[in-house]
Amino acid sequence: MASDGLPPLIASQLNYLLSHHALDVKVEQMWSGNKYYPGVLDRFTIAIPFCLDVIKWDVIYNAESPMSAPDIIFGPEDESFHPFSAKSPKNCNLLDDWNSRDPTRLMALIQELRNQYVDYQRKRVGDVDDARLNFEISTIVFREGIEMALSSGAEKPDEVKFAVPITDMKIDRMVPGCPWRGPPKMYLQVMYPVGKKHVTAPLAPRLKLVSNSELKAFFSIEDVKLPPWSDGMCMAEYLPHLEESLEKQILEAVSLIDVRRRFIEALVPQFGWPLEADPVFCRKATFLAGSGVFTFLVHFMISTQFPKQQPALMLQSCQHLSSQGVPVKSSLMTDYPWSPRWETSQMAERICEFLADEALNFKRHCNESQLQH
Repeated sequence: MASDGLPPLIASQLNYLLSHHALDVKVEQMWSGNKYYPGVLDRFTIAIPFCLDVIKWDVIYNAESPMSAPDIIFGPEDESFHPFSAKSPKNCNLLDDWNSRDPTRLMALIQELRNQYVDYQRKRVGDVDDARLNFEISTIVFREGIEMALSSGAEKPDEVKFAVPITDMKIDRMVPGCPWRGPPKMYLQVMYPVGKKHVTAPLAPRLKLVSNSELKAFFSIEDVKLPPWSDGMCMAEYLPHLEESLEKQILEAVSLIDVRRRFIEALVPQFGWPLEADPVFCRKATFLAGSGVFTFLVHFMISTQFPKQQPALMLQSCQHLSSQGVPVKSSLMTDYPWSPRWETSQMAERICEFLADEALNFKRHCNESQLQH
């Protein structure tokens, strides 16, 4: 577990944080602050998602006094973030009545500090002397869940980053049997350069669509075509165009699930019923095949861009093992006859014809690999 080596009271709080926080909080490193018992860990760095990036804070406990509240050390770029200051409008009082036996306390503390950090970054962005940015903030401040951050440094120009949640895509309701817990999360990342006084025509922001990893099985974010950003446009105008475009592309992705399913079904007359198949997104299928007495598996990896992009095939011997004791496999194959305009039955027939010859090459490869060992 991530908490191995920690005193029990500290470990229970860290485990609760990692398993119950709504965001994917991770532990980056752990170490000991006790020079007499260096094997007892009581300090760790956590990475907390924020504005499509992560912030890293050090949580400093004292193993000799595990009943005491921890100290939190923020990143060097946030030296002006003082949530514990008496002048802070939301002075954190969770430390005043710290209960080390309550495993939820660390999570509550981190969540409260993150909420204050969101407000802190929003104020930093609001204080930027840039009329265009101030206008952008005023047009989208009503959107729930939006986060923003000011990035500055000596080696790069200042810029403001917005993370705007796209909330209206009910993909989990469109796909029968979808395993996700709730709709996947999608965000528009908007990167604005901070304007200089002498610049008359402001530059268009950099735009990027970001999602959690769950969506990759269904929809390739990298292939999404974003609407163009017109001169003089603001985010409040752009977002409806984006959501309309996304809805069309998602509906197309839903329809492609049935196209992939029909392709897998078209393989059945050639190979028999699959040994395994992805029943929800239809991205994978495995069939048993043979050439004489040589039997092997055929793994199909089907892209979300099918049929424009042909499936990748991999063969796996049922009779040959490598020196490590694992079945011998071929490399991924895509160099076979293919046209996205063929009927699925023709696609399956041409693959079967290809494998009739390729099976002999693969059998030879399997025999040679065993002779080498």
